[in-house]
Amino acid sequence: MAFIDYYKVLGVESNATPDEIKKAYRKLTKRYHPDLHPNDPTAKERFQEINEANEGLSDPEKRRRYDEYGENWRHADEYEAQRRQYGNSSGGYDFGGFSGFGDFSGNAGNNSGFSDFFEQLFGAGGFRTRKRNGEDIQATITLSLRDAAVAHKQTFSIGGEEVRISLPAGIADGQKIRLKGRGAPSPSGGERGDLYITFRIEPDKEFTRKGDDLYTTVTTDLYTLLLGGEIILPTLSGSVKVNVKPGTQPDSKLRLRGKGFPVYKQEGKQGDLIVTFKLQLPTLNEEQKELLRKIKEIEQ
Repeated sequence: MAFIDYYKVLGVESNATPDEIKKAYRKLTKRYHPDLHPNDPTAKERFQEINEANEGLSDPEKRRRYDEYGENWRHADEYEAQRRQYGNSSGGYDFGGFSGFGDFSGNAGNNSGFSDFFEQLFGAGGFRTRKRNGEDIQATITLSLRDAAVAHKQTFSIGGEEVRISLPAGIADGQKIRLKGRGAPSPSGGERGDLYITFRIEPDKEFTRKGDDLYTTVTTDLYTLLLGGEIILPTLSGSVKVNVKPGTQPDSKLRLRGKGFPVYKQEGKQGDLIVTFKLQLPTLNEEQKELLRKIKEIEQ
């Protein structure tokens, strides 16, 4: 049973910080997850090796033990016994006086899925591996504004696993939700980690969202703004008819209450829709221009 260089497995230096080890572990598990390589018979073994290296280096006590003994790991238990007997808490013991534990092969009696090297170094002399939860998974899901406005169920593929989620209406851009127990499995028989999903809402061509209110711009002809009239306005739930008051100025705003974006987890409650009127000038013939000149003279 050979010594395993956990630092080499994770691709980090021996003086790597805990954050560097965590980042390397997450990067490698995403790259070598067996679900992403169903036709590669070595993928599971490689994935297990990565989990084992992380288990050995992410726990401060295990890492101390690993760093202290290194390639002399075979003598770790005897050295720990000598330390407890003589109260020696510092290094410097002569490993040459030990005969070792003999050769080990296979995984006899090892049900953890880790190598015998790991079990021998961390699984004896009071250093039994405690069950650690799996890693949390961070994922980002993109929705259209209109999808975010409607409560619905949707299936996503995250980390090679199909996840079906019930989405309430009113989800905001940047909002994060937590799904307990839907993260990565534990490498040591503990509970699965959690899945954290951050939502990104795509810009909409027709509406702009600010909080629970929606904003839109409607181009209106000169005659309707001057004389008033009925126009049809778009909303997320369909079109509505609106009366425009005579003499409405360009760039003026109209508020339609309760026609905006749904309020998150408050069924039946919505923000407002704010409509800005933009003027579209008509193309005039000579007769129409003459009429406008006469109106101008009267005004003067």
